[in-house]
Parts: sequence; C-alpha cells; structure tokens
Amino acid sequence: VQLVESGGGLVQPGGSLSLSCAASGFAFSRYDMSWYRQAPGKERELVARISSAGRTIEYLDLVKGRFTISRDNAKATVYLQMNRLKPDDTAVYSCNAKVYYGYEYWGQGTQVTVSS
Repeated sequence: VQLVESGGGLVQPGGSLSLSCAASGFAFSRYDMSWYRQAPGKERELVARISSAGRTIEYLDLVKGRFTISRDNAKATVYLQMNRLKPDDTAVYSCNAKVYYGYEYWGQGTQVTVSS
C-alpha cells in the first residue's frame, strides 16, 4: 500500500498550489479520501474529505472557498487545489485513505510553505 503526495513547495501569500496523492495497493474507489495538515506546534487537522464516489465533500471552515478537493478513481489519485494561500496555511499536508470496514492508510506528507 502506498500513498504518495506531491506538489508541495514555497509560494507567496495569495498564490496557488496543487497537491496530488497517488494511491496504489488497495481498492482506491472504495475509500473515502482526505487531506490533513499539521503545522509546527499544532495538532493535525482535517482540511478536506471526499467520499468514495465523490458525492460528499466537506472542508475545514478556514479553507472553504479557497481549497477544492477532487478525485479521479480511474487514476487512483486525489487532488487538493489551494488558492489564495495564506501564511497560516503553512503546514505538512498528508493524504489519508479510510474505508468503513476499518482500514486506514497515510501518506508521508508534503511541505507547504506560504511566505513572502
């Protein structure tokens, strides 16, 4: 099982980044997929979640209207488009896969830094 995130980096405030998480080794289309983030000294928080078929989406209030989660089950990939980034969005962003019968997997994370 692998979840491999990519797309992180350094961006100026107001800029955009697009994260990807490529999955392998499990039945991706059966899993709800989420993006979490953890900033230094803070607890990990759920940023966005998309259900297995993509019908249900939820966002952290702080990112509503700026971030968009999507998935492509044919490519076993989940995305997070992040616009109008703020310094407070700086964190390690990790991909999570969870299925109702109990299995859960995590990616290694990708650093997002928003700074001028």
